[in-house]
Amino acid sequence: MGTTAFDRGHIADGENTRFIILISCVATIGGFLFGFDSGVINGTIDGLKQTFQSSSVGVGFEVASMLLGCALGAFVAGRLADQWGRRSVLIISAVLFLLSAIGAGAATSSVVFIVARVLGGFAVGAASVISPAYIAEVAPARYRGRLATVQQIAIISGLFAAFLSNYLLAKSAGASTEALWGGYPAWRWMFWMQAVPSLVFLALLLVIPESPRYLVVKRRKDEALRVLTRLFGGAEAQAKLAEIDASLSQDHHRPQLSDLKNKATGRIRPIVWVGIGLATFQQLVGINVVFYYGAVLWQAVGFSENDALLINVLSGALSIGACIVTVLLIDRIGRKPLLWIGSAGMAVSLALVVVAFASGSLVDGHLQLPEGMGTLALVAANVYVIFFNMSWGPVMWVMLGEMFPNQIRGSALAVAGAAQWTSNFAITVTFPILLGSIGLAGAYGIYTLAAIVSVFFVLRFVHETRGKELEQMEG
Repeated sequence: MGTTAFDRGHIADGENTRFIILISCVATIGGFLFGFDSGVINGTIDGLKQTFQSSSVGVGFEVASMLLGCALGAFVAGRLADQWGRRSVLIISAVLFLLSAIGAGAATSSVVFIVARVLGGFAVGAASVISPAYIAEVAPARYRGRLATVQQIAIISGLFAAFLSNYLLAKSAGASTEALWGGYPAWRWMFWMQAVPSLVFLALLLVIPESPRYLVVKRRKDEALRVLTRLFGGAEAQAKLAEIDASLSQDHHRPQLSDLKNKATGRIRPIVWVGIGLATFQQLVGINVVFYYGAVLWQAVGFSENDALLINVLSGALSIGACIVTVLLIDRIGRKPLLWIGSAGMAVSLALVVVAFASGSLVDGHLQLPEGMGTLALVAANVYVIFFNMSWGPVMWVMLGEMFPNQIRGSALAVAGAAQWTSNFAITVTFPILLGSIGLAGAYGIYTLAAIVSVFFVLRFVHETRGKELEQMEG
């Protein structure tokens, strides 16, 4: 049998590589929906303003409301995954994605819309932490990073699909607020489009196995052995089962949040603080301002609604390309180099965006940039997106899925995931306020500073996980 790109290095006899890749790809559909749900709001801002008569603060909360659900979903999902299983939590998230898509599109008031988005946010938060954890727990160490990085490709593909869908629907109707099929405005159909991948995700989750590491934690060793045999073959399955069991045997009890403390000192384990730091810095660099407010951002510097939506499509395509670079590099050069290189690249490109925005002046309430500065802003912003998506975008999720010891993985994911989405909420809800007070240049100056600080955080506190089995993780 010939080898694939995933098969370099030792291949265990009987390993079912295709099956491992297949079930990992099913898990990444959660990432696709994560991206679609995050990006779809981008083209609906005008529709929300017109339909619900929302103020700028109201719109900011409508956009950010999903993130409240995300923080709760991420926090609860880790604990539920320890109790009910990784697959069960993903099934719940698929149902919530479907309900949110239908509800947000059909909302008759701002309150109903916010409730639907919070439900979707719960699903996004759950999928964001459990999908990479599931992949990490079924994939061999030698290509675990590449498979987990596919999660980010799925996220960006979801964003790209949402941006493209928004653009095509708005173009077909004439504008996002104009009527489309059935007399409903295009912005409602933007949300309803998400129902299709939600149904696909739900159907496929019903046929993938549960994580073998979860099954061992729950003392369901016979089931774990059957899953491991399907993944790695009989002989390797027995050895892997013994390794997982040994990693839990010295301190086996029901996983709980108190496990995050060092029993000797009573303090939070350092590895948990590193996870929180990774999760928080990923948001402090301001990436989701581009995702959630991209159309508003580019309209603010003179582009039309259609052109702004098309720029989002371009950014999405570049992001996918950047993630593919990460797939090729993450198991070769490691996680840590990609993180600090990405931080440095984002710091420089964000600084150029600040220079471009600082050169502008307000004309009738709109920012006008000198000739050439609009181009600089556009190019630098897309370079920034590329650096993010070849580093912090995928690598943070890869590391959260694999860096914690088996006993604390669910609880640590709960805390780090909640920190990630709380930071996301803070950045998203404050952007309209910053835009109105210190302007685009001031807002992006804050994100630039965060990118600079993140370089030093990575170099000082982050430890490499490339090539290590999950049972070797220490904390």
